[in-house]
Amino acid sequence: MLKMTTTKVLRGLYLPAVIILVWIAGSWLAAWNSYIIPPPGEVLAALTKLLADGVLAKHVLVSLYRVFAGFLAAFLLAFPLGVAVGMSSRCNDYLQPTLEFIRHVPPLAAMPMLILWFGIGEWPKLLIVILATFFPIFLNTLHGVASCDVKLVEVGKSFGLSKGETFRRIVFPAALPSVLVGMRLGLGYSWRALVGAELIAASSGIGYMILDAEQLARPDVVVLGILTIGVLGSLIDGLFLRLTKLAIPWKESEEADYGRG
Repeated sequence: MLKMTTTKVLRGLYLPAVIILVWIAGSWLAAWNSYIIPPPGEVLAALTKLLADGVLAKHVLVSLYRVFAGFLAAFLLAFPLGVAVGMSSRCNDYLQPTLEFIRHVPPLAAMPMLILWFGIGEWPKLLIVILATFFPIFLNTLHGVASCDVKLVEVGKSFGLSKGETFRRIVFPAALPSVLVGMRLGLGYSWRALVGAELIAASSGIGYMILDAEQLARPDVVVLGILTIGVLGSLIDGLFLRLTKLAIPWKESEEADYGRG
């Protein structure tokens, strides 16, 4: 199992290694303008300086706070609402038109109005993250709850389970894989929305760092900011996948059984 995992990781590193080699070779041969695509050495030097000054750490911590605070708030709103709508068709009738309207409005389209209401402080950026993260969690929770096997629910009723016990013992375990998929998607959406918001109105964060570097003609810092977002997003996603396997170990065993079959 460990050998298979190592092999899989190594295969995933082939393409990044090729891209880095092309980047190094192209910069060394002056195949493109160094202002448009700065050499790796300049990006590494920018990384060293920003780490030494503490600037990169400051921007990263601010962005991480916004991502996780907005994600947590979105989950606390989306999960119970998804459960309520999934278990009650009447609730769905009341909420669906409004939610569908909001779902089709890009979160960043609301940014100017949010700035008018709340200024350029933390609230507009947190609300943008909430708007971007809400629907992946809500829709996947709704799907998981609505897809629960009706026969299992009927068995629960025949054993005298209350609605709360039915949800806890039958509906929630069945919906959990879909909920976790929605949370994973929401994390990715939160990064996209946050960086977009920081590019529009912020005085700190990775998006602000990229915009400030563009205005100061520092393409090395711009590239560093983009790489930082990608690395952080990948690390968070990898950690979330590990936690998912701990939360639903039966799914992994089912997949393994299917592969052996």
